[in-house]
Amino acid sequence: MISATRLRPRHLAVGVSALVVGVLLSVLLGAAELGWQRVLGEIVAQLTGGVSPLSEREAAILWQLRVPRTVLGVLVGAALAVSGAAFQGVFRNPLADPYLLGSAAGAGLAVTAVITAAPQAGLSIPVQAAAFAGALGGVALTWLVGRSAGRDTATLVLAGVAVGAFLTAGQTFLQQLRVDSLQQVYLWILGRLSTTGWREVLVVLPYVVVSAVVLCLCARLLDLLGTGDEEAASLGVHPGRVRALVLVAASLATAAAVSVAGLIGFVGLVVPHLVRLALGGGFRIIVPMSLLFGGVFLVLADMLARTLLAPAELPIGVITAFTGAPFFAVLLHRSRG
Repeated sequence: MISATRLRPRHLAVGVSALVVGVLLSVLLGAAELGWQRVLGEIVAQLTGGVSPLSEREAAILWQLRVPRTVLGVLVGAALAVSGAAFQGVFRNPLADPYLLGSAAGAGLAVTAVITAAPQAGLSIPVQAAAFAGALGGVALTWLVGRSAGRDTATLVLAGVAVGAFLTAGQTFLQQLRVDSLQQVYLWILGRLSTTGWREVLVVLPYVVVSAVVLCLCARLLDLLGTGDEEAASLGVHPGRVRALVLVAASLATAAAVSVAGLIGFVGLVVPHLVRLALGGGFRIIVPMSLLFGGVFLVLADMLARTLLAPAELPIGVITAFTGAPFFAVLLHRSRG
């Protein structure tokens, strides 16, 4: 039976409120001691045309570093969480995550090649472009291998495992050739929201917006797929086309997130599961609410990464693993109970 759970205004109100609070905390707090009262004064001054309490340098730190990084965190967290929700809907498995079809392994291999081999060949390839292309390439290779062996989702998952293992082996081989580059590679793998103004935000924004719109429009179709292919087909849904569209949109969002932030784990796994437990199992709720709470989760994680050891900075993947892994273990225990 199709879940009757629908998105309600109160759900959106809770999600938007949580996102506003998370963004505000991230903007007010940081490694640079600007003072939260003075930051609030600067925001009010910008809105009303008043006098700013910040110096020119402090204002530059706020508007060219801290605010863009917060917005980037919202976009990356939303992209990973909504992609995770989409993958869980397609594969009917709450343990599925955005990296299931080889996007992480493909991006890792491409970035490692750029860092280790490209300079030796006299090439200068941006890491972001390599990560984006590698992530999409890994998914495309998985899709080709899976389609050649069968058309069911189980075959596609197994193809993802095989392709991921192969690409990871290639990455390890390249790392062993250039041991001196290991630190740079691992820093990227652990994830980081580094910004140089608004450029990264503008790069990732179109992909996240398009993917999010497509996935939200497909939320009802994911609910129908949950009833089984035969019943969905009897209701006028083409299961194969829906899965292909959802996987393309989710993979595009994942590739965009990986290209600017590296491999950040657990966001696409924990957030949709939390939304499902708190608000219901219908994807008409899970997909849009994962967008909002994915942004909240990553913005708060990045705030901790920036402030816990300030002025040093922790990789954000360490924070998401420390918070996400135990939390997900508790969720698994509760689900089993």
